[in-house]
Amino acid sequence: MDFYMDIKLKPDAEIRENVLMNKVYTKLHKALCDMQATNIGISFPNHKIKLGNVIRAHSVDLRLKELQGSNWLGGLVGYCEISEILPVPGKVKYRTVSRKQANMTAAKLRRLKKRGSITNAEVKKYKAKMFAQGLGNPYVELKSLSNGHMHRRYIEFGDLKERPVEGVFDKFGLSKVTTIPWF
Repeated sequence: MDFYMDIKLKPDAEIRENVLMNKVYTKLHKALCDMQATNIGISFPNHKIKLGNVIRAHSVDLRLKELQGSNWLGGLVGYCEISEILPVPGKVKYRTVSRKQANMTAAKLRRLKKRGSITNAEVKKYKAKMFAQGLGNPYVELKSLSNGHMHRRYIEFGDLKERPVEGVFDKFGLSKVTTIPWF
């Protein structure tokens, strides 16, 4: 994880920042799948309440060059500014960037109802608890390549650490264990 490149979103009147983030991240996920990449980590250095306008890809120089050369953005290239591949600064902290999953979802409720594992009275309680629980994390809304359904992928930022933790990333560039340089 010695190198990184930034993908800066350039929204305009045609496409809002959050919609553009969803589209670019979906394309990035597809590229990571096509590359069978488990050594490219993703971060969002400008996140606050939303994920911000920058996606940062972390890896080794050769792997980022492979990503850059794959024309993964397609028609969205005009809506993004991609930086050069740069070395990670010397003095940085590290953190995990991972998926945060709700344990109570509408899909889970549908499965419970279909199986007959839940009564009508319990459905109302489940829904009330599900909506009260909520997730305050920023998210991207992705379109499934397999079934076309939209789903939210909530992002969780781990605590800052002094030392990196090596490992692998999923096909979304996320990991609950493996850290990325944070700067």
